[in-house]
Amino acid sequence: MAQRYVRVQTTTGQLFYGLLLLDRRVQVFDAPPWLRGQATEQYLEPGSYRLLAPCAPSKIVAVGKNYAKHAAEMGGETPQEPLLFLKPPTTVIAHETAIQYPPQSQRVDYEGELALVIGDRCCDCTPEEAQAKIWGYTIANDVTARDLQKKDNQWTRAKGFDTFCPLGPWIVREISPAAQLQTFINDDPNPVQSALISEMTYPPEFLVSYISQVMTLLPGDVVLTGTPQGIGSLHVGDRIRVEIEGIGCLENPVESRRPAGVVAIA
Repeated sequence: MAQRYVRVQTTTGQLFYGLLLLDRRVQVFDAPPWLRGQATEQYLEPGSYRLLAPCAPSKIVAVGKNYAKHAAEMGGETPQEPLLFLKPPTTVIAHETAIQYPPQSQRVDYEGELALVIGDRCCDCTPEEAQAKIWGYTIANDVTARDLQKKDNQWTRAKGFDTFCPLGPWIVREISPAAQLQTFINDDPNPVQSALISEMTYPPEFLVSYISQVMTLLPGDVVLTGTPQGIGSLHVGDRIRVEIEGIGCLENPVESRRPAGVVAIA
């Protein structure tokens, strides 16, 4: 099994990065691992911590229509260049944290995706240089208020609600290009999305290079690589699970949006 790098909060409120061991203990690092954090002799026992999103990005850069079949189901063709948009850091939530269904929308969709975690400052990089800037890989769900996306003719509001970027549950350093991405709703054994990540139109190193020629990517930033065919709506009470071979699964319940001022920590 690949090493699993996590970010956790203890029952006393302390935040740590670390390595999740097979017995569910966490070996604590003295800094984020992409900032050359080193393993310490401190261990957290199961039950003494909870998983957070595995990084705290300064920005989340997402890519639209990066699978040809998804572009077709959205009624268009694959863009001639990567189609970029931003999600604010406040969208990030952890594995098992609830996606909050906003009252402004009547249709909220799931979008299972492979996420890249940047390990080093990346500006004007070639694809070869960009590959070395990708520190690891995790799972994301680019939750989208589809009706608002169509209404607004731009994507900021539709993609930017609090809780609209589940991320995690951990980071792995490598992934096979033949890894399968699948999305499941509730207990249905049949996936609503299923594709190989190699089916992306623009591969990870190209995306990071392209983005770096627009904006500087910083350590801990996240790039969402696009969702495959099979998007669909979520409803209050659902559980959505995104699985990627070689990483694991990211699962989140869906609930009505909480009153203002009540936001779960990512």
